[in-house]
Order: sequence, then C-alpha cells, then structure tokens
Amino acid sequence: MLTPVVDDDGAPFWEYAAKGELRIQACADCGELRFPPRPCCPHCRSFATEWRQVAGRGRIWSYVLPHPPLLPDYAEQAPYNVVLVELTDAPCIRLVGNLVTEPGARLDSVPVGRLRIGARVQVVFTAAGLPQWVLERP
Repeated sequence: MLTPVVDDDGAPFWEYAAKGELRIQACADCGELRFPPRPCCPHCRSFATEWRQVAGRGRIWSYVLPHPPLLPDYAEQAPYNVVLVELTDAPCIRLVGNLVTEPGARLDSVPVGRLRIGARVQVVFTAAGLPQWVLERP
C-alpha cells in the first residue's frame, strides 16, 4: 500500500490520525478551518495555527471507481472506490479516502452497488493510522 508523503504542515494531521483522531487545521486568529494544511490562513493571512478535533462524520459528496492501468498493489483489489467525504461539522472541508466495511478492510470490501452520493459515513483508522470511511449504521 502507498503511504502518505508527510510534510511539515501536514505532519500533525498524520500524528493525530495515528492516535485515532481526526483533526483539521484551523487558523488560531480568525478560526477558519482549512484543508489541506498550509502555513498561512487564506482568509486573514495569519500564520497562527491550531488543530481542532472534528466528529469524523460526513456524507459521500462524490466517488470514483479507478480503472486500469492501476498500481500493482491496487490492481488485485479492483474494482474499488475512492470517496470524497464532506464533513458534517465542517462542510467546506472534503477528505479523500476509501469506503470499507471495517478499519483496515480491503479497498473492495464494499460492493460497488452500495455506493451512494449523500450516504452518511463515519471515519475509522487503519492500524497504520490511515483514515478510511464506513457507512453509518441507522
């Protein structure tokens, strides 16, 4: 599996994820959330930052099913999904991930027919700290 390339601005995101926490960078001056992480607030130009924990709930805003050619590590799991999730408590923030049946499950663990725009999801984390998404239970 691919692992994220961690830079200075995004390192706290991955450190919190490794602890099972979904946190989003916020401006410590104006309070606006921003993702992806970056050094300067696009709203007020401040360099002051903090990391706010969010509930980790959202809805599938969009999704794709990658087609070949695929990287060898992923080809055996095709067809699989890549979802774009809009966070419930931060609607301007959308995170990319995979919809799976449980943390660490194969990327093809959810049948393609179960994917729906607007489906409610909850973040889960793999043992390595990668965020994934599962369908919320009614």
